[in-house]
Amino acid sequence: MSSPFESYDDLEDADERLQAADPGERRVAIIALGHSGDPAAVKHLDGMTADPDPGVRQQTAIALGEFDGPEAAAALAKLVIDPEQAVASAAADAMAELKDPASADAVLPLVSHSHAFVRMAALRALKELRRKDALKPALEALRDVDASVRVQAIGVIGFLKLEESIPALTSSTSDADPHVRRAAVSALAFSHLKPAAESITRALADSDWMVREIAAETLGTNVNGILAADALISILTDEFWQVRLKAVRSLGKMKVARAVPPIGACIMHPQANLRKEGAAALGEIADPAGAPFLEPVLDDADPEVRKNARWAMQQIAAKKAAAGRSS
Repeated sequence: MSSPFESYDDLEDADERLQAADPGERRVAIIALGHSGDPAAVKHLDGMTADPDPGVRQQTAIALGEFDGPEAAAALAKLVIDPEQAVASAAADAMAELKDPASADAVLPLVSHSHAFVRMAALRALKELRRKDALKPALEALRDVDASVRVQAIGVIGFLKLEESIPALTSSTSDADPHVRRAAVSALAFSHLKPAAESITRALADSDWMVREIAAETLGTNVNGILAADALISILTDEFWQVRLKAVRSLGKMKVARAVPPIGACIMHPQANLRKEGAAALGEIADPAGAPFLEPVLDDADPEVRKNARWAMQQIAAKKAAAGRSS
């Protein structure tokens, strides 16, 4: 018995199935076209973007997600503005998988669409395409009335990693919406400019704890993050352990020796994740002053804390031994 998901050796033969009266049969034909992997199938799928059945159109969007390039992008651009949300959402997901930069030609016009969902979907797709000509519309989208659109615009800007965008990202760290602020702080990680690190550092005092968390994490990946070492130490008493954890991690990456005592205090926290991260950070720093903080958790109830504490003690011992050999 042949499978209903058979591939078509001759794609032209698919047209008969695509014109079947039964929407279910048309969907099966569309699935087979998607599974075929043949770029020539995109032309046939494009012809189904105006099918009267929303289920068929949704399946078409899903099938188009199997392909890349300008032709697939143009077909998806028709479906992402579909009045049926399920169809538009499937098209948006497929557009986000496009990798060919040439696909941006079909996506860019959608950034100015009247519907916020379409604008958001277009920017989401442009992020992966990394076309420099997407910078200008993305910067303009930072003024969009919809916060979700502004978040996606920051994604485009962050992926392009152009220093000229730093002033706009810095401004977005003061956006009224915390989701936008989080995205902007994270996007600033790539910059080698000190003003970017300064903006991230200011975000450590944000009213939203998740913005503070992102800022603490981002400073650990920014080339100038070490400039914020004292600010990171100061938030090791933050009311949210998640913020402390990211600050501890960043200070460990930076190997900030003066952070050992406050990191050591975090090892006594009831949250095992924070104890684990604190032990790991003390191992990264490998300062002998960290040993007294590690000893009490060598037999911690949590196996990950124990493992990190023992590793950290080994790192400290190795550093001591190396120092002894060089003296």
